Amino acid sequence: MSDALIRPPALPELTVLWSTPEREELLKQVRSFARDEVLPVANQLDPQRGLIPTTLLDRLAELGYFGITVDREHGGLGLGAFEYCLVAEELARAWMSVASIIARGQGLGTGLADDSRRAELLERSARGSWIGALALSEPGAGSDLAGVETTATREGDEWVISGHKRWCGNAEAADFIQVLVRTRPAEPDEPRSAGLQTLLLEKERGSFPAGLTGTPIDKIGYHGFLTWDLVFDQVRVPLGNVVTTGGGQDSSFAGVGAWLDVARVQTAARAVGLAQAAVEDCTLYLQEREQFGHPIADFQALRFALADMASAVEQSRAHYRQVAHLIDRGADCTTQAAMVKLRATEMAAEVTSQAMQLHGGNGYTTERAVERHWRDARLTTIFEGTSEIQRKIISDALLPRPS
Repeated sequence: MSDALIRPPALPELTVLWSTPEREELLKQVRSFARDEVLPVANQLDPQRGLIPTTLLDRLAELGYFGITVDREHGGLGLGAFEYCLVAEELARAWMSVASIIARGQGLGTGLADDSRRAELLERSARGSWIGALALSEPGAGSDLAGVETTATREGDEWVISGHKRWCGNAEAADFIQVLVRTRPAEPDEPRSAGLQTLLLEKERGSFPAGLTGTPIDKIGYHGFLTWDLVFDQVRVPLGNVVTTGGGQDSSFAGVGAWLDVARVQTAARAVGLAQAAVEDCTLYLQEREQFGHPIADFQALRFALADMASAVEQSRAHYRQVAHLIDRGADCTTQAAMVKLRATEMAAEVTSQAMQLHGGNGYTTERAVERHWRDARLTTIFEGTSEIQRKIISDALLPRPS
């Protein structure tokens, strides 16, 4: 590739409002790591449906990316949702699966009532030796998590879990699985979510415990780790492994909702990273490809398409940073998180699709990363709540709920 080609800016600029020397340094570090260490692995392994190698997981742990939001007292970086999303965007630019695996740290699977046990697990989470999986959805309960039917029955000093879970990413490779279960039926005068608890199933990496079987789901994208269909047949969990929000007071279903707010903003950041990758790849390809005796970058229609793509990415970047900032200030951002998740992910699906079009036939091959960006961006409109669910959350906040 000629050095005369104009390359995209080395870094997406932080606005003055959000910029600090510490954030600038973090951004430079993760951008360099993603470009030099993650992208080559992604380009090699994703077309083969390969898994994220242990060496790359070790580097993520070494850089502290599994503990971005874990406090310094327990070995984490002690940062907020804003920095978490900055890192996620840059990692997704290289391989969205790597931006996703760090979400399996960040203190996930540590919210137990026992203070000493919680502290031990937080330290492990921060150093990347406590990487988990979430078993929330079921064949009949995805968007409607209150409809979960997997049960946990108390027997002596254990919970016994039986049921069927679906879309559990990283389940076999994880150190634990956090499982949403029903411990009792909801009473007629209670919300349907009453009786739901989250239990912590500890396990060995690379295997399933007694009573748990899994089948990998054959996905069209989002490679790097496997996503599982799980069947629980009397899987036993210690009675104390109820996930709480601290202080021993269980609020598991509410805790899932609070977790989803941050997860949705982080998904918006991942979507921006994918779309940014598509813009950067197109910026180079339009100058490289020649037709009718000219680089296709000379054709106004294609130039304007790229301008629209870049503008849409910048708009969503500003939006997710605003919502992440509000979360770090302690604001209730359920509606705002739904808004940014909706707009950023739909934007990414459109921008990456347009990027494939600008690549012509070359975009419809695995020879170029643009098809990976498109496959992964399409998923962002589905997981962490579909676009339709985000529209429901937003409209319910604006209008009376339909009778």
